[in-house]
Parts: sequence; structure tokens; C-alpha cells
Amino acid sequence: MQPYGIQSMLKEGHKHLSGLDEAVVKNIDACKQLSTITRTSLGPNGMNKMVINHLDKLFVTNDAATIVNELEVQHPAAKILVLAGRAQQEEIGDGANLTISFAGELLQNAEELIRMGLHPSEIISGYNKAIKKTIEILDELVEEGSDIMDVRNKEQVVSRMRAAVASKQFGQEDILSSLVADACIQVCPKNPANFNVDNVRVAKIAGGGLHNCAVVRGMVLKTDAVGSIKRMEKAKVAVFAGGVDTSATETKGTVLIHTADQLENYAKTEETKIEELIKAVADSGAKVIVSGAAVGEMALHFCERYKLMVLKISSKFELRRFCRTTGAVAMLKLSQPNPDDLGYADSVAVEEIAGVRVTVVKNEEGGNSVATVVLRASTDSILDDLERAVDDGVNTYKAMCKDSRIVPGAAATEIELGRRVKEFSFKETGLDQYAIAKFAESFEMVPKTLAENAGQNAMEIISSLYAEHASGNTKAGIDLEEGRCKDVSTINVWDLHITKFFALKYAADAACTVLRVDQIIMAKPAGGPSRRDQPAGMDED
Repeated sequence: MQPYGIQSMLKEGHKHLSGLDEAVVKNIDACKQLSTITRTSLGPNGMNKMVINHLDKLFVTNDAATIVNELEVQHPAAKILVLAGRAQQEEIGDGANLTISFAGELLQNAEELIRMGLHPSEIISGYNKAIKKTIEILDELVEEGSDIMDVRNKEQVVSRMRAAVASKQFGQEDILSSLVADACIQVCPKNPANFNVDNVRVAKIAGGGLHNCAVVRGMVLKTDAVGSIKRMEKAKVAVFAGGVDTSATETKGTVLIHTADQLENYAKTEETKIEELIKAVADSGAKVIVSGAAVGEMALHFCERYKLMVLKISSKFELRRFCRTTGAVAMLKLSQPNPDDLGYADSVAVEEIAGVRVTVVKNEEGGNSVATVVLRASTDSILDDLERAVDDGVNTYKAMCKDSRIVPGAAATEIELGRRVKEFSFKETGLDQYAIAKFAESFEMVPKTLAENAGQNAMEIISSLYAEHASGNTKAGIDLEEGRCKDVSTINVWDLHITKFFALKYAADAACTVLRVDQIIMAKPAGGPSRRDQPAGMDED
């Protein structure tokens, strides 16, 4: 029998979903499911998710970006939200949760409108008007005087960073923000716009607690020195990327040995050759040799004789950072280094932290370009989560270097936006106004979720927030600890304007993209091995 309609056009095995019920509502439903997952992790009281990815690695975190990246979302519509969250993470480094949850809320409200009989394109046009208005209002809510900021003033930095860190590690934000602020200020270049996130490193060491955390100016390598020399002060550093060993000659040759003397002499020449090389390095004034690959035994013996400290850094990224910290140039083969190629470190010492031997490379005087936050906690998953909190702090610092304007946090901004956009909807005519009103309603998701995650009565809190804002107090937010409304400037909760701006914009864009879809056509999946038979992936570094 000859297939007809769309079947005759596509290969067999395809799926075709069209129309409101099959495509639009299904898409919205998938996005709602995704935002239900992230929503409960929003804010400081957000719950953790335990995610085990396809490599059996365990994540326990409330960081939305990590959760959605590890979930491997398959549904095409939900993937759009994941991409929006990822874009937010790349751009600002914080606020991915707000993006995904808010987009999910917008779509849920759109579904109600569709059931009322509005066409998706009317909803989209309403949402577009609403987001334009939202961005105008957001600019008016910026705290006065916050655009002038000294990025080296720790107090101002901490006040902007606290909210971002608290959303990951509530109750420990003061200790952490202070550590991160110290590290960021140390490595902040003359022009803050060039701040590089990569220059704040994290060294995770199990054992101890938060009170043992510290910031080191310089690098902390999680390896021991190779030889017996464990410490050098004010040392010049030579870096060899290719390893410190003999066998690496450029050409391969065959040596025929006839007598015992020849054998003895051959071994001796090898020895003298390597001694010459090491002596040349020592004569150049270097006291520390850093090798990017294996260190030969004989070479090590001569390094000891010439009192050279030997470090081995196997990761090439770490080697690059090491060169940045000390100002050294990595050389490819073992030879006498130029004086310009040598780096300098104030001290290179092997220390023991909680039974783990680490090498600390300090560089106090020279323009130190790398700072390391040493994190201590009892388990690996806590360490990973602390690292994410530090990461958020550092990214927030980068964002405030670009744009330091702040808006009230603790859902104060959202309620005000919701209230003002709602007023705006009454002035519009046509069917758009319903969409704009629903957009305004969607803002309630933030205070509602924050209150619910803290175990408080959301309805009471939202109505009292609206009452406060209607009476002109635009800075009224939720004090989560006491469970009532409070002026956020008294509890010192601020969000960066730029974070909110991008999160809301990306969320609206994602929601409109999903609503624009009216047909899903899936071709037959290609043959070949199933998804699970892939070779294992690489590690993070």
C-alpha cells in the first residue's frame, strides 16, 4: 500500500508531531519538568540534587548549571532551556537557575493562555513587549551610586559577591566571600576589564574545615618535589616542557660495542653529557628545575649534586599557569637556558597540609598573576560544591569589573518588576495584554520559590511584599531567616544588574523560541552503536 500525506515524504521510522496539543503543549510540558528540577534548588535554602552521570561520577549540588549539564537532557525543547542556562553560565557565571526556572514559569503561564484560546504568536508578541518594558524598569531599580566602584575595595566587592556565594553555600558566605575577594583583588590587573577568571585557582584538600581555608599568593601544586631538596628561597626557575632525561636525542643511532672498555667509556660519555647539561642549567643561575615529563634517574642524581630542586608538573595547563606565575618560558629540550627564559619565585617549598604533600610556589613581590584558594572540607562532594561557590564568586567579580551596578536582591527586584509590568499591561490594548499580565505574574515565581525552599508560607509573604512595594518601598525583600519582609539594604543582599539583565533576557528568548515551534519532525535515528557504548570521557583538566 502506498503511504500518503507526510508519510510519503519522509523515511520510515520518523516521528511527526504537529498542532497545539501534540507539539506545543508537549514541549511546554517537558520544559516545565526541567524547571521543576532546578526550581527547588533556587536561592540560599535551595535543596541539593544528587546526580550520577554516565561515567558514574557523583554530583551533590544545587548549582543549576552543573545539574542540567550532567543530566544529558534529551528532549529538544527542554534542551533549548538548557542552552539558555549554559549561555548565562558562560556569560556571567551565575544565575543559570533563574534563567531556567523563569523560562519554565513563562511557558507554564503561556500554556494557560493557549488553553484560553490565544494563539502562540500573540503570546510571543506580548512577551516581547513585556521583556522590553522589564529591562527599562530594571535600569530604574539600580541602586544609586553603585556604578562607581573600586574593584580593589574589599568591602564593596564582598557586598556584591555575597548573594552569589550564599546561593551555593548558605551560612558560610561571609568566610567564603572574604577569601574569594582577597584572591580576586590580588590578581586584579591594572585595567580590571582584563581580569582573567583562570588566575584564581582552587586547591581542594580533604580534611579540616572551612576555618582552615586560606588564600596563597601564587600556586599550590598537589605534588611533592622529586628530589631530596624540598625548599628554595628567592630562586630562579628553569622550565623544561619535554622532561629532564638523556635518551631524548634528535636522531636515533645504533652503537656497536666490541670490548668491555668501549662499554665502560660509552656509559661514561652518557654520564658526562648529562652532567654537562645539568651543570649548564645550574651555571645559568637557576635553582629550581620544573619538568613537564619524566625526570631521569641519572639526571636527578646530578640535580642533587648541584643542589637543584626538581618539580614535576604533568598537566600542561598547570605548566602554563606555572610559567605565568613565575614569568618563565618553557623550553623544549634540556639545554642551557637564556637568562631571559628563567622565571623567578620568592619561595618554592613543600608543605604538608592534612597529610597531603603540596608544593607552594609563592610570588609576593613580582606582579603576581595567580592566587590559589586552598579549600578544606570533610568529603569530596563538599569540596566540589565549595569549588563551585568559589567559581561563582570569581565570575561575579569578573562581571562586576565590567559593570558594577547593583539592584536589590532577595526577590525585591522581581516583585517590583512584576508590579510595574502588571500596571503596564493595563495600558495595552488587544490580546497582548493577557500575555503581558502573565509575564508579570511569572515574576512571583522567585519570591514564591525562595519562601517555599525556606519552608515558609509563600502566599503570605508575596501579599505582604506586594503591599510594601505598593506603598513605595521598592527595596522590600524576603529575609529568609526570619521569614518576613525586610528592607534588603539592612540585610545587605544585592544582585548584580548585569546578572539579572542577562538571565531575564535569555529566559524570555528561550520561552519564545519554544513557543514558536508548532511541529516536531524527528527523522529515524541513525544506526551504529547505542549511546552508552561510547569510550569513557576525559577528566576535567
